[in-house]
Amino acid sequence: MTTEPRQPAVPPVPSSAAAAVFRRALRDMIVLLAALAVLGVGAGALVAGRPGVWGALIGVGLALVFSGTTIVSMLVTARASVQRLAAVVLGAWLGKVLVVIVALALLQDRDFYDKPMLAVVLLVGVVGSAVLDYRAVSRGRVPYVEPGARQADAGPVQGGS
Repeated sequence: MTTEPRQPAVPPVPSSAAAAVFRRALRDMIVLLAALAVLGVGAGALVAGRPGVWGALIGVGLALVFSGTTIVSMLVTARASVQRLAAVVLGAWLGKVLVVIVALALLQDRDFYDKPMLAVVLLVGVVGSAVLDYRAVSRGRVPYVEPGARQADAGPVQGGS
């Protein structure tokens, strides 16, 4: 008869501190993309006229889909287990990549927008959002242990073969 320690249940992510980090990242991303929309539309109008405006708007929209999906999915699952959070984030990642690929495939042969403007705005939006996400996480104060959280019973399990 052997005694093996029972594996403790994986506790959920500390909800309040993690949710605050996700909310800050979401707020910063929305501010960035709003500013990028204003600047991109202005630059697009100066550089390429109406096609530049459309390129900037499409770029901001794709950046919102690409960057916002991850943050929103993490915010929604902040109180869930680590496994559920990982599954939702993976599903959201697959979904957003599919949406971006389909959108770019549908837009490939169209000429109503400026492709360089779309590329620049999309690149600035996605990279800028990643930098803001990093900043929110690195400055966030998420404890390793949630004070007052219940610990799972880690006592030995009786049984064997």
